[in-house]
Amino acid sequence: MSAFPTAPSSIGEVHGRARAADYVALTRPRVLGLVLFTAPPAMVMGGGEWPDFAVLLGVLVGSAMIGGGCGALNAWWERDRDAAMLRTADRPLPAGRLAPHQALVFGLAVSVLGLAILYAAGGALPAAIGAGALAHYLFVYTLWLKPRSPQNIVIGGAAGAATPLIADAAVDGRLGIWGIVLFAIVFLWTPPHFWAIALYRKSEYEAAGFPMMPSVVGNDATRRRQLAYAMVLIPVTLIPWLAGVLGAFYAVVSMAAGLAFCVSIGQAMHRRSDVADRRVFRVSILYLVAIFAAMLVDLTLP
Repeated sequence: MSAFPTAPSSIGEVHGRARAADYVALTRPRVLGLVLFTAPPAMVMGGGEWPDFAVLLGVLVGSAMIGGGCGALNAWWERDRDAAMLRTADRPLPAGRLAPHQALVFGLAVSVLGLAILYAAGGALPAAIGAGALAHYLFVYTLWLKPRSPQNIVIGGAAGAATPLIADAAVDGRLGIWGIVLFAIVFLWTPPHFWAIALYRKSEYEAAGFPMMPSVVGNDATRRRQLAYAMVLIPVTLIPWLAGVLGAFYAVVSMAAGLAFCVSIGQAMHRRSDVADRRVFRVSILYLVAIFAAMLVDLTLP
């Protein structure tokens, strides 16, 4: 008998957890985790030492909230197109688990709070960079480029690569060379990473009306572009080693990861299959993790 009064509470708790999970899903947490991984090396390289924990935490939380706000606002705007794609049809809005106005209010609130946290942690410059990244993602990428141009992810990728700039600026209130270099690494990595998805999800993007690169120039031409970006990444990632900021360990990892990335794309060019393109996507994630993990190891070791 005592179990019955607790049942509604339990159901409410389950519903509350499910609703919270849907709000978290709007922020694209897996993408956020990958992007935030780029912040600590930028802060250490920019400032010459590990920053205060409060500054590091503020930059990570503020950047995460801005990125999450971008994801939520993008989901609100593209909810009808998301419903046409198998990859995104189960997201909270097209699946009907959240109402559009809930995503809009959540995205705006999280974005504003993220900017406030960045301002408190690092001052006006990192907050301004965060605001610029937010505007670039929403207006340049989501509203303008994505439904109109196959270069959408090339130009729009600047927003996703902004975290090292924010982190570097938060250290001493100015933007240094290492924030720019790490920004360039993420910026150049973004097109071959997302074009891999566009290749094996080609029919879905076409159904949603997005002019992704494979649909406009063809699969083979897209893979050649992927390889070109991956090859350019190798010398760019070696700049910190050439400048003496990072050591031999980082250089070896960077070279090995870059070659592995290029090889995976070369195999996809030869095999011309969704399986090979999916492998490029997975390798691209491992590549970025390896590069920035090697930076952290090299900066931490004596």
